[in-house]
Amino acid sequence: MWKMASEGGGKESNEIKTQFSTREGVYKLLPNSEYSRPNRVSFNSQGSNPVKVSFVNVNDQSGNGERICFNVGRELYFYIYKGVRKAADLSKPVDKRMYKGTLPTCHDSNVLTATAESVSLLVGFSTGQVQLIDPIKKETSKLFNEDRLIEKSLVTCLKWVPGSEQLFLVSHSSGCLYLYNVEHTCGTTPPHYQLLKQGESYAVHTNKSKSARNPLLRWTVGEGAVNEFAFSPDGKFLACAGQDGFLRVFCFDTAELQGSMKSYFGGLLCVCWSPDGRYIVTGGEDDLVTVWSFSDSRVIARGRGHKSWVSVVAFDHCITSVQDCEEFCASDEDFQDQVQVNGSRERANSAQSRLSNRNSTDGRGVSVTYRFGSVGQDTQLCLWDLTEDILFPLSRTRTLTNAMSGETGTISNGNNSMNSPLPRSNSLPHSSGSSPSSKAANSIVESVNKFATLALHEMRKEPTQEKEHKRNHSISYISNKSSDKLNQIIGARAAKTQAAKTLGTSWCPRMEEIPLLEPLVCKKISQERLTVLIFLEDCLVTACQEGFVCTWARPGKAGLLLSQNPANSPGGTVV
Repeated sequence: MWKMASEGGGKESNEIKTQFSTREGVYKLLPNSEYSRPNRVSFNSQGSNPVKVSFVNVNDQSGNGERICFNVGRELYFYIYKGVRKAADLSKPVDKRMYKGTLPTCHDSNVLTATAESVSLLVGFSTGQVQLIDPIKKETSKLFNEDRLIEKSLVTCLKWVPGSEQLFLVSHSSGCLYLYNVEHTCGTTPPHYQLLKQGESYAVHTNKSKSARNPLLRWTVGEGAVNEFAFSPDGKFLACAGQDGFLRVFCFDTAELQGSMKSYFGGLLCVCWSPDGRYIVTGGEDDLVTVWSFSDSRVIARGRGHKSWVSVVAFDHCITSVQDCEEFCASDEDFQDQVQVNGSRERANSAQSRLSNRNSTDGRGVSVTYRFGSVGQDTQLCLWDLTEDILFPLSRTRTLTNAMSGETGTISNGNNSMNSPLPRSNSLPHSSGSSPSSKAANSIVESVNKFATLALHEMRKEPTQEKEHKRNHSISYISNKSSDKLNQIIGARAAKTQAAKTLGTSWCPRMEEIPLLEPLVCKKISQERLTVLIFLEDCLVTACQEGFVCTWARPGKAGLLLSQNPANSPGGTVV
């Protein structure tokens, strides 16, 4: 599979790289740590769902606590992951499953309940079902939406709710998300729903059943598929990347929309939070990575390096670091307290402005680096550094703009750019560090009780918002009314019109209005489109649509495996 990089030559840019250098050192591909189908028989990669990879640590005292799960075509594999320590043994999967009539599309393990003897693994399928299995005990516990009475469309993403042993959230290509409880059944009849909350282009319904049954909640978000969603590190907020091109961020417990952003064009395919929960990165069909500030509720930078759709974005928690910023970090509780129903972020903005001013006046350097990566259908891996020259000048711009306009915490659309050139960054110093620990999520069961106390007249207190919803949002109650199809057509047309109006606004700034990031690294590492990028402590993991899951050792971490397998060490030049 891997074609060695030659020295020089005009075709070097088209050759697959097996190692690449960054300021922290050289990352090396470890061929002996490659996971794939044991027989390596080729399959129809074009007609299959994307290969996905998930990890779980079972706290095995032997030192091999990591477990890896990946799907290839109709097959699902679960292995002990040995990373950079030992070569992969493809002959001994912990569990292997082959499905007929459907294909696995995504999977996630519950980190709270995982042990060396048992793992609760959720698997989503192309026909809409969700299966709960234990790959260690080789058991199938439950099948949700078995008769497809809840949803018939493909499962695009599923995750256990942070801090919960029973609740999980599932998104579909229909644009709906469903909240399940593993202890409840799904019933033998289609569920009936009651509206609990609605806003611009979204609505939340609860199950009207008198007995406890799944789903607990149904969210309808935007127009078209919800391609991926991600919980914030503290579990309180939910970011959804939609095929309609919108990033929407909700408070998960209250179902309040906290902010939104529009892609430059096309759909958004992937989303990821920074380890401190302050920034969100998205990627999609505009070939760009976009950085969105949660506290400012605005786009702060775009990255241009891919030549095709961006399929995955991920933050590297090992390199992301914020140092010498006690005043900034101390505002975490205030920051979270202020982002409530009214969406106020004034105190967070003030804290960030104070940090910006201190950074520019007292001479004490504040070292801020966010490292994130992206992979795409162009078979390229890009690494990006988001640094203080990108973050803080925007804070100063906001402060100056607010002072002139007499406003607090807002920026008019016409003042997004300054007279001085916008910064372009790809090579600023970094400092290594670890991400802050995540806080436990609030109980969703309590939030369901909160929803149940909301009367319908409370939803109608804002007539303007309701009118906007009816015009742009086509999915509401489950019904058999003939007008539903007409409403969907009208809603789709309205959404297209709305998307065209977003260019040049705070939702979707023009390219010249915000900083442009250049990749620190941009290398072709595969023959097929890339579908996975995961950062671990001693390596990063990528996967392509051919079904090859590859391990890239971080600088200084490849020595052990290479010394055990000197004949198979990766060749090629450092590029």
